[in-house]
Amino acid sequence: MRIHFIAIGGSAMHNLALALHHKGYVISGSDDVIFEPSKTRLESKGLLPTSFGWFPEKIDKSLDAVILGMHAKADNPELIKAQELGVKIYSYPEFLYEQSKDKTRVVIGGSHGKTTITSMILHVLNYHDIAVDYMVGAQLDGFDRMVHLTDENDFIVLEGDEYLSSPIDRRPKFHLYQPNIALLSGIAWDHINVFPTYENYVEQFQVFVDSIVKGGSITYNEEDAEVNRVVNASENPIRKLAYRTPEYQVENGQSILETPEGPMPIEIFGRHNLSNLAGAKWICQNMGVDEDDFYEAIASFKGASKRLEKIAEGKTSVAYKDFAHSPSKVMATTKAVKEQYPNKKLIACLELHTYSSFNPEFLKEYKGALDAADVAAVFYLPESVRIKKLKEVSPEQISEAFQRNDLQIFTDAEVFKNFVFGEGYDNSVLLLMSSGNYGGLDLDEVKELVQAN
Repeated sequence: MRIHFIAIGGSAMHNLALALHHKGYVISGSDDVIFEPSKTRLESKGLLPTSFGWFPEKIDKSLDAVILGMHAKADNPELIKAQELGVKIYSYPEFLYEQSKDKTRVVIGGSHGKTTITSMILHVLNYHDIAVDYMVGAQLDGFDRMVHLTDENDFIVLEGDEYLSSPIDRRPKFHLYQPNIALLSGIAWDHINVFPTYENYVEQFQVFVDSIVKGGSITYNEEDAEVNRVVNASENPIRKLAYRTPEYQVENGQSILETPEGPMPIEIFGRHNLSNLAGAKWICQNMGVDEDDFYEAIASFKGASKRLEKIAEGKTSVAYKDFAHSPSKVMATTKAVKEQYPNKKLIACLELHTYSSFNPEFLKEYKGALDAADVAAVFYLPESVRIKKLKEVSPEQISEAFQRNDLQIFTDAEVFKNFVFGEGYDNSVLLLMSSGNYGGLDLDEVKELVQAN
């Protein structure tokens, strides 16, 4: 098959291109800009476009399909040419469904935890040499790509993102997969630029639960009140399997999970991650993995990329960075680190970077999100607000939203850097949370700082 990717450089798109190339398809693609690591990974397989830009002449009737990425616009010249020629156009999730419609589809959904849960499941299956197709939103140890597709595997495990499918398909991605086995980890308002009200956001999860194949199953976090309500209100004839956070202790910085065979040390920590683990266990059991085999494998799981990733450790200090940026994730991550290191000073730094985080109404969702930290700081660049063409957000608005009197707020990258390097790190934990780059903060210098203490 000949497949052309419009906006091939995206994180998800380039991984799908690599997966189809590995499967033997003939792949071409275009993009106006491609950053690392996509650039090098595409180049290594001969898939990097020779020139950046959009070239309608790349589109002809010999193509079996075009896959359209979210980075492209609805007036993209290559897209218009494909429409004129009647070439089949797929969104990313549409094509994944097309590749998996004859498989058992396992879809992991939720506002938070879906990447970690999907990663846990794949880690366990890989540990036991159980071959499955998959799509996950993070690079995993032991896996070459974030997407893997075959003709022979019976299962496909999909991370079910609620964001939009493509510029011309405004349906959330996870509405298109029609799972046989599904999981819902939590619902906490996100993507306010697409779902302007909480009710509108929750509705997407109702549609997801109703999209599960009749006779299928939903494994759900019964400790999340909204998840409980959505799942149990659904009249879809499916099995409903509840899970909750298992018993665990933290001893000398080590999380100990209670199992039927006795206490078991694990690499991950934090109540939210233990909840994720419980969900992953049920899904693995639905896929035929025994409970004992799950525990044996999960003991060595170190976490998904960018999720509570330890970046440095000194004699008395340690530093983590985390992708957390939405209110629920920030609160869960901050609490997890404080629980893991109760006797150390926790310095928590959050960069506000996303469209949602600059919305005055959505900002209120951050109330109490940093309360577990001993020192709390928020950094944002006013230029980021202007680039997104939003109304100016003042430090006073942020202070009011977080409801913390000693919150330190920074709007200048150099001043923020001076704050980070000016803190004392003796017997401390530094937690950096963002989906951005903290105004160009040099993480190698941060590592040296922490390692020296």
